[in-house]
Amino acid sequence: MNIAIAGIGYVGLSNAVLLSQFNNVMAYDINKEKINKVNNRVSPIEDREVEAFFKEKSLNLKATSDPIIAFSNAKFIIVATPTDYDTKNNFFNTSSIEKVLKDIENCNSDATVIIKSTVPVGYTSDLKKQFTRNKIIFSPEFLREGRALYDNLYPSRIIMGDDSKEAKEFAHLLSSSAQKKDIDILYMGSTEAEAVKLFSNTYLAMRVAYFNELDSYAELHNLDSKCIITGVCLDPRIGSHYNNPSFGYGGYCLPKDTKQLRANYEDVPNNIIEAIVSANSTRKDFISDQILSLKPKLVGIYRLIMKSGSDNYRASSIQGIMKRIKAKGVEVVVYEPVLTEKKQNAFFNSKVIDDLKSFKEMCDVIVANRITEEIGDIKEKVYTRDIFNSD
Repeated sequence: MNIAIAGIGYVGLSNAVLLSQFNNVMAYDINKEKINKVNNRVSPIEDREVEAFFKEKSLNLKATSDPIIAFSNAKFIIVATPTDYDTKNNFFNTSSIEKVLKDIENCNSDATVIIKSTVPVGYTSDLKKQFTRNKIIFSPEFLREGRALYDNLYPSRIIMGDDSKEAKEFAHLLSSSAQKKDIDILYMGSTEAEAVKLFSNTYLAMRVAYFNELDSYAELHNLDSKCIITGVCLDPRIGSHYNNPSFGYGGYCLPKDTKQLRANYEDVPNNIIEAIVSANSTRKDFISDQILSLKPKLVGIYRLIMKSGSDNYRASSIQGIMKRIKAKGVEVVVYEPVLTEKKQNAFFNSKVIDDLKSFKEMCDVIVANRITEEIGDIKEKVYTRDIFNSD
């Protein structure tokens, strides 16, 4: 089957690799560097399964910057373009989706469009009224950065915002390309499917915020946070997962998805949703105050990325800490190997140090959201809330 995918990010690329095992997949993007990498079987994202598949598998995958070449012959077209959160209008910016849909409408009105980008609740229903020539289905993704292909090979569930034969056919394409058997597949309305995505990510953000607030309490009262969390999580209703304290939830999805859900709650009574958004700022304020209480002259930020095995530092929580410390007049330097050449000299006006040894020697305090062996020899300098040494 001919399948096209718009957007070569985590979502688009992992779906492209998954489906190109057994189908002809054409990936479209405006970034020519990404296109060249995909065509040369070099992963444009840090994802060990993608890298392994590129080396070991024979994939029917090509990439192009021409939408007509990408979309013209496809039966299914997956839209996985970015939808950044517009803080001014309190809404996702969905213009990238609409641009792709106009291109599709002009060259392939027979294709079924699968929206994988995260969107506001109710968006797909409105989209169908605007674009009537193509069948449009929303199907949320539930992927971790750095493990996106793995989560497609072993999905927690497949959700289709439609119960048509096209929705069932696409769900079969996903499930038959996965390695996990007996995958839960749910068919529902598009608006319910959109709500599943936002409520899922907001629940994860709530769990992060909960254990962070537990940790703040323990730190202020000089208690052993690890003991408390371990004791709490041995209750099987709570579980010993996703419980490692951090500087706050961050990354591409959780901050914007929680804010979008809060915007959708404008006319609905709520306390929890608003609190989840507010808790993240409170945690960053607390962490910054704890670091500043150490009276440092030079603070080092060790890694901007959210977690190991990822190259993404968009909206990472440690950047919020960094900005708060700088606002108090304390000098900050950064060690982050994944920074592009354009940002190697400075990151938001903070000097970037590319030599780890020099970085460790020059800083009074080194702030690390997550501990690695690289800084294990200077634990006395490190401020972290990484209790379980895990993501």
